[in-house]
Amino acid sequence: MPISSQGECVMAKKINGVLRVCPENPRYFTDDSGRAIYLAGSHTWNNFRGRNPGDPPAAFDYPAFLDFQEKFNHNFFRLWAWELPRTYQVEGIVWHCDVFPWPRTGPGLATDGKPRFDLAQLLPGFFMRIRQRVLTAQERDLYVCVMLFDGFGPQFLRRSDDGFPLDGANNINGINCGGPESQSLADPSVTAVQEAYVRKVIETVNDLDNVLYEIANESGVYSTDWQYHFIRFVKQCEAALPKQHPVGMTFQYKGGTNETLFNSPADWISPDGTQGYGNPTDPPAADGRKVIINDTDHSLYYIGLKEVGEVGQRAWVWKNFLRGNNLAFMDPYLLFWPDRNYPQGNDLDPSWDMMRRSLGYARDFANRIDLTNMKPCNDLASTKYCLANPGKEYLVYVPEGTTVEMDITGTTGHLQVEWFNPTTGTTKTADRVTVGKIQKFNSPFSPDAVLYLVVE
Repeated sequence: MPISSQGECVMAKKINGVLRVCPENPRYFTDDSGRAIYLAGSHTWNNFRGRNPGDPPAAFDYPAFLDFQEKFNHNFFRLWAWELPRTYQVEGIVWHCDVFPWPRTGPGLATDGKPRFDLAQLLPGFFMRIRQRVLTAQERDLYVCVMLFDGFGPQFLRRSDDGFPLDGANNINGINCGGPESQSLADPSVTAVQEAYVRKVIETVNDLDNVLYEIANESGVYSTDWQYHFIRFVKQCEAALPKQHPVGMTFQYKGGTNETLFNSPADWISPDGTQGYGNPTDPPAADGRKVIINDTDHSLYYIGLKEVGEVGQRAWVWKNFLRGNNLAFMDPYLLFWPDRNYPQGNDLDPSWDMMRRSLGYARDFANRIDLTNMKPCNDLASTKYCLANPGKEYLVYVPEGTTVEMDITGTTGHLQVEWFNPTTGTTKTADRVTVGKIQKFNSPFSPDAVLYLVVE
């Protein structure tokens, strides 16, 4: 673990109130501590609703998942939503989903062979599970993004035997909205059912501090007005409650653009892989219009992660961090997925460990530096990856080569110099330097390194 300039160990900051956009540095959130808070973590598909082969699906070991987050020094994950009780997302493998917001009362059977849904009722156990999982995460100082809707399933995975609750064959309420149109504002009766569900989620977790909301994962561009509506709806519901939590909008398929996200009423966004957020990675510097959580699920994606390998994965983390972006990794965790993830029982596939460790290393530095007063300063470093409070503190990524040239002409006094090896997590100090001019620093590590400079 990195040490501060005073020599003490850097400890994770505790949750201290609800997240809100940091007024001094709106690239990040803050809480009652007033410090900028950096979000970095991993999430996986079945961490809320059981979703895997088997009917009923095997229970998800949630405490072990939280242990995993702590092991890699992560502090953020998405709590996943799903719309389809039965899917074939992986060729030849049927995945079942175990719980939905509405009870399956019948009469009659849905297309998946189970009782039809009653959309006029809400299932208490569903909301109890949300509360329990968010509360348990808060006890571990972990922030949870509560995903409200799944856009991928209705858009790409609909089948005649999937049991989709909003399909007329699968509910007793006469509602029939069979796919992507359910995430538009075309049918007021569907919107009313969705609003009742969202309102109940909000009431269930409003008193907890570690909550963020995400409207939908990977809906299409057809959902823009619907998502804008629900961003405003969440904010409207919470305005009358004790706490107000950040609301996010994430990547859209079929014509969605990052500008749609930036123009939204959301507090935070996850962009797609264009403009450098994905691969190849040269992400634009965050300008504070929105808090950005760059999520591999929407940008680099697992195919890109495999293509760039460990070096590229590491570089993606550090380049984004030093450009002011928070980070999330779509982690396959313990789910077997051909060509993507090969765990052995409860042992993780180690091919993703570099990504996991890199997120934790970045978060260590985010806790260590004065992040509130740090901003991307590309022109101060020859590598163009520099987070700095000019004149006081500099954090620089050296993606290749061993030398970086730093413009520290506006700094007075002496700089402490520390090199960090992002492959191994080790550090090495160098002789302090006199500032006030352009300096070259030679890295002791390869192929990449992180340079930390702080004024004495």
